[in-house]
Amino acid sequence: MGRRTHVVLAAAAPALLLVLLRLHMAVAADPPFSCGAPSSAAFCDRRLPIEQRAGDLVSKLTLEEKISQLGDESPAVDRLGVPAYKWWSEALHGVANAGRGVHLDGPLRAATSFPQVILTAASFNPHLWYRIGQVIGTEARGVYNNGQAEGLTFWAPNINVFRDPRWGRGQETPGEDPTMTGKYAAVFVRGVQGYAISGAINSSDLEASACCKHFTAYDLENWKGVTRFAFDAKVTEQDLADTYNPPFKSCVEDGGASGIMCSYNRVNGVPTCADHNLLSKTARGDWSFNGYITSDCDAVAIIHDVQGYAKAPEDAVADVLKAGMDVNCGGYIQTHGVSAYQQGKITGEDIDRALRNLFAIRMRLGLFNGNPKYNRYGNIRADQVCKKEHQDLALQAAQDGIVLLKNDAGALPLSKSKVSSVAVIGPNGNNASLLLGNYFGPPCISVTPFQALQGYVKDATFVQGCNAAVCNVSNIGEAVHAASSADYVVLFMGLDQNQEREEVDRLELGLPGMQESLVNKVADAAKKPVILVLLCGGPVDVTFAKNNPKIGAIVWAGYPGQAGGIAIAQVLFGEHNPGGRLPVTWYPKEFTAVPMTDMRMRADPSTGYPGRTYRFYKGKTVYNFGYGLSYSKYSHRFASEGTKPPSMSGIEGLKATASAAGTVSYDVEEMGAEACDRLRFPAVVRVQNHGPMDGRHPVLLFLRWPNATDGRPASQLIGFQSVHLRADEAAHVEFEVSPCKHFSRAAEDGRKVIDQGSHFVKVGDDEFELSFMA
Repeated sequence: MGRRTHVVLAAAAPALLLVLLRLHMAVAADPPFSCGAPSSAAFCDRRLPIEQRAGDLVSKLTLEEKISQLGDESPAVDRLGVPAYKWWSEALHGVANAGRGVHLDGPLRAATSFPQVILTAASFNPHLWYRIGQVIGTEARGVYNNGQAEGLTFWAPNINVFRDPRWGRGQETPGEDPTMTGKYAAVFVRGVQGYAISGAINSSDLEASACCKHFTAYDLENWKGVTRFAFDAKVTEQDLADTYNPPFKSCVEDGGASGIMCSYNRVNGVPTCADHNLLSKTARGDWSFNGYITSDCDAVAIIHDVQGYAKAPEDAVADVLKAGMDVNCGGYIQTHGVSAYQQGKITGEDIDRALRNLFAIRMRLGLFNGNPKYNRYGNIRADQVCKKEHQDLALQAAQDGIVLLKNDAGALPLSKSKVSSVAVIGPNGNNASLLLGNYFGPPCISVTPFQALQGYVKDATFVQGCNAAVCNVSNIGEAVHAASSADYVVLFMGLDQNQEREEVDRLELGLPGMQESLVNKVADAAKKPVILVLLCGGPVDVTFAKNNPKIGAIVWAGYPGQAGGIAIAQVLFGEHNPGGRLPVTWYPKEFTAVPMTDMRMRADPSTGYPGRTYRFYKGKTVYNFGYGLSYSKYSHRFASEGTKPPSMSGIEGLKATASAAGTVSYDVEEMGAEACDRLRFPAVVRVQNHGPMDGRHPVLLFLRWPNATDGRPASQLIGFQSVHLRADEAAHVEFEVSPCKHFSRAAEDGRKVIDQGSHFVKVGDDEFELSFMA
């Protein structure tokens, strides 16, 4: 079959699957709901405020009924017409059946599977992130309305900063920058919950509920015997203020998240789920969080059984409820809650407070307004799941996230007319499930990279080369023979879920096993420089490939989701111009000498500690944060006619303080909102695509200081936008710069301060200076 036919089949696959799904579609049972029949109960009265309705329902429950509702599997209360509810559902990058609440095993057997978050983040495109959230919210309702879900609370996004390159769950996150991660959190949550991408939030009406996790300083699974369950993260106030907590603050304040998950680990000795300062004072108090707080699964049991923080099971129950947690993933509170109450360790108000938060969420979801099929989101049916527009978006997300790391002598793009044969080699080249990463549901389509490339090249062969990514068994000889016989060679290497996932951290940063040997021998045997495609979430040290002239191009494609194979082929053959940029620093192998358990962000030259992420790391890199090539050339410069910084002087009543190092600074909180608003200004960037192809290009705006003393970052991302430009087209991109937000740094005690003196705003190679003098 010719390549044109293959391309048509690949493009038609989503529509074909939809037809098959609809042929087998049956009318499902009604979803569970309450208040369907006429009732005089206040909790069924939609005219009343939700807080009043939730309080009325809680007041009608017995003690035993109340305790039964404090686990993620909450049973029905038949005498009140309250159905059972399951709090745990997953939707990290598409509605998944990884939790207890969603069942893709009935008439609906698939949902749109987007790229793993780390690749989607590489697009630096908040509008794309928001649209993905919208699709997930819509498909969640579609599944629920089709009777295949027992809950609408989804435990995503994962917004822990990707601090260490070995972390197995870094793939689930938007990367290492707290500003970028916070922006992702806000727009994704808004999309899922049915809010506009910006502006006011309707906090009383949820399409689906999103949950920001894992709060906080959680980024270790199992490293050299140190597990996430027992780990005590020693974190400074400075690092909490400018690295670990900002994404959660943004998720709550800017995104309006209705859920937070506290993490397994302790922070400075205190389990996060038992930390009143974290859950009640910071989240609910300082950030005005309006929602429910869940534990990670079995985290309450771990407080007693593993950490020994609580001396008895009843103490663990008391610790978390008094801290402000509402529901336990697991049955620990359901088992020990009554005895904790009888022993006087918790009060009725501790229980009722948690229940009011929980029932308020279910009411905001419309589950106490009669049959949800006839409420606001009742028109979202099963045919909204896997619809063509959603699958097109999954393809776009994969296209826009792919990062071109190397392209010597124009090795890419390939030309269909000039490629007569191709050898596809590597353990990741023909494995559809590998493309999905973790926390995924059955995808709408399934196309491997090899299958997609068959649509472009009539003579395409596949050799696995290794038994799997671990590559402890290889057939290098067969791979070499295939490489020497083909016109072009594409290697698909990297990692898989055996190397990086929940409960698994890496010990090394190189390609596993015999992968490097396989790549080098294939490159030596090939007729032309080979193309190396890396499928992995965390970074790998590919310095050997970067420096090898026989490797013409390197492409990072993350875990690109259901349409990833198609997207990779389109990039390789120039049907899509790559524009992704790395959301994480790629470190050399030597970085593994740094203990993963050291939570400090800032470097310590006196001990040789190099620091972490592009903001503080002082060692050599393989590739930098924000790095990425394109088939086009872009230029950036500040447009003087649009960039108009205000006077930075004349703010009355400020008291300057000097640090031990002599730095003079001003407290942002003392400056006040009015003064901070006066200092805002637009920074306008002229960006041009110098051709030869149209492309989508991320524009990244950074702040840098003249030096990195007093714990300042080397540089800090303060804004980013993605712009599509035709070949030779130029456009102006405007950023709002807020000195109070963007020029401030965290002092050692966690306060945000602005230093006197110079600050440089930078885009590409262009920058301008602002001097802050009050």
